[in-house]
Amino acid sequence: MLILPEERKNEILNELKRIGKVKVIDLAKQFNVSEETIRRDLTQLEENGLLKKVYGGAIKTTFQSGEPPFTQRTTVNQEEKIQIGKKAAELISDGDVIVIDVGTTTLEFAHSIQNKENITILTNSIPVSAVLTESLNQQKFTGQILLLGGQIDPKQQSVSGGITEQVLNQFNINKAFISAGGVSIENGVSNFHLNETLVSRTMVRVSKQIILLADYSKFGVDTFCKICPLEKLDIIVCDQPLPESWENDLRLNEIDWIKA
Repeated sequence: MLILPEERKNEILNELKRIGKVKVIDLAKQFNVSEETIRRDLTQLEENGLLKKVYGGAIKTTFQSGEPPFTQRTTVNQEEKIQIGKKAAELISDGDVIVIDVGTTTLEFAHSIQNKENITILTNSIPVSAVLTESLNQQKFTGQILLLGGQIDPKQQSVSGGITEQVLNQFNINKAFISAGGVSIENGVSNFHLNETLVSRTMVRVSKQIILLADYSKFGVDTFCKICPLEKLDIIVCDQPLPESWENDLRLNEIDWIKA
């Protein structure tokens, strides 16, 4: 049975409050309406400041004004992050020197690293280093792990600061696997935290190949600090295909978009 438009919008907001994100395709099936109807609902709700539209759906506006602590974010879009992590792990070659920044998506990526020989991994993420240490102990891969030094942020479980940046500058890195708070055509890759952003910028500068790991909720979103323009990226690994509205943008011509 169809419900009134205002009732449908209230249900959308309730779903958003409960799980933090909604998808257009799922809402269309749930309410037995077209995807275009749901997109109009989301547009009206966004105009009222009640949510933030992203590619394929919407997220809570509170995510844009300040990022929740790391532990609260691990369950948001977790299945999508797991798939992204698995696909991204295929990009590692034996003998690589890689760097992994802070994020719940890069944490799932760390879980997926296995069957690689003689790799060196640098990271400023405490959870990522813990996962990799356990994997190394279990001989899931061979090589070494370097936890970058610096100031610890207990909420985000990250290490950052001038010391971290100085240490990174001492290495030649094959591949940087970075995460994002937001990704947009106009402003590129961005993050919520200044100190983490400065470390990510250094990772981009000292690495030969830049690989962004981001789920659909990050696209069309701008957060506080710019990490790099889209032109700096070599590969984007996402759980969704390239947005149609981005297909003809020249800034994406040299980027390899991989759907997980």
